[in-house]
Amino acid sequence: MNVLGIDIGGSGIKGAPVDTESGKLLDDRWRIPTPAPSTPEAVAAVVRELVDHFSWTGPVGVTFPGVVVDGVTRTAANVDRAWIGLDARKLFGEATGLEVTVLNDADAAGVAEATFGAGRGREGLVAMFTFGTGIGSALIIDGVLVPNTEFGHLEIDGHEAESRASDHAREAHDLSWEKWAHRVQKYLEHIQMLMSPSLIIVGGGVSKKADKFLPLVDLKGTPVVPAALLNEAGIIGAALAAAGRG
Repeated sequence: MNVLGIDIGGSGIKGAPVDTESGKLLDDRWRIPTPAPSTPEAVAAVVRELVDHFSWTGPVGVTFPGVVVDGVTRTAANVDRAWIGLDARKLFGEATGLEVTVLNDADAAGVAEATFGAGRGREGLVAMFTFGTGIGSALIIDGVLVPNTEFGHLEIDGHEAESRASDHAREAHDLSWEKWAHRVQKYLEHIQMLMSPSLIIVGGGVSKKADKFLPLVDLKGTPVVPAALLNEAGIIGAALAAAGRG
């Protein structure tokens, strides 16, 4: 089954058609900057633009950077607050005229990695974290998603974790890779203490630069690996959800 996957982020909205049986993109990924302000109407217009770009007429999966319950966006940490309590599934459906599935962005990435990427075939608790504008989280237990965990908002040393350890924080504070890796280490040690995952996958835009910081991160007893699907995981996971596989 082929599905158009669209991944909404704090800085960019990207999409591509996906073969959900293989997890492969069927066309080059297309990216459009996230509108500022990122109001529902402005973002819906970009989603429509992506649908038109691919001349798409089939099902669509869309990720959102916040809690999503039954297609309704419950939080909006890194986008306009007008999203809170909005029926995003209805909004995107009306904007595109197509059948749309909406889910949390990190959940989508986690499902994709568990199905086709670094977590494939892994038993036990797999935890994925996407480091970008914020920190997204996904928990997969024996292949089953626990949705909307939002562990990027954990408080560590009096600070919200994503305010200090996201990729945005690295850039905003002009941190060296070594100093940022120390913050990531501290965050993941906290996660390890809480959950004892069998595997931690690091994704998001920064995953393509994993060689610069992951060798500096060492959790005794828990492997920490880069996302195999890199920054395409959200697109692929969105498509899997729309195909009923997320």
